[in-house]
Amino acid sequence: MANPSSSAAPALDRDELDGLVLATARQDRAAFARLFAFYAPRVKAYLLRLNSSDSLAEELTQEVMLTVWRKATLFDPAQASASTWIFRIARNRRIDAARRAGKPELDGEDPALAPSQPDSPDAALLASEQATRVQQAMAELPEEQISLLRLAFFDGLSHRDIAERIGVPLGTVKSRLRLAFDKLRKRLDRSEL
Repeated sequence: MANPSSSAAPALDRDELDGLVLATARQDRAAFARLFAFYAPRVKAYLLRLNSSDSLAEELTQEVMLTVWRKATLFDPAQASASTWIFRIARNRRIDAARRAGKPELDGEDPALAPSQPDSPDAALLASEQATRVQQAMAELPEEQISLLRLAFFDGLSHRDIAERIGVPLGTVKSRLRLAFDKLRKRLDRSEL
């Protein structure tokens, strides 16, 4: 693999990168080659910045790009950009590797690892009241829409993943979620959505 600092891949904009992932989903090898040339050095550099060794960063980069090739059909540009999707895969591979090693090499300065500050009593009360209103609003939805909201927001599935899981067309999932949001929007303040 090329040295991340010597990457010669041309700059591509978001639409081009998203398009390359979508083409990769159709098993377009040329698109994947361009995607690999663009992202592999960047993913490796990202992993090195997270204190991965050179060999581990190289290995994980290969895993990330292989995952991109195999799972490109799960990419949904409506959910996230190609960069966000690919770097999320890289982050998850790094966490998996740390778990496998049994000795996490996590950065203590990583803000994601810092404990959250306790809420003030007012903020905690407000959050509790909002949670109650959201639960009440959701309880008024049909079970089918609640199930879709759970899959999308609690399980973190993309619309495409939900469609595959429940066996309905992607457009049906999107329209049912939009309908659920419309109902919630009518019942809740904008700040509660």
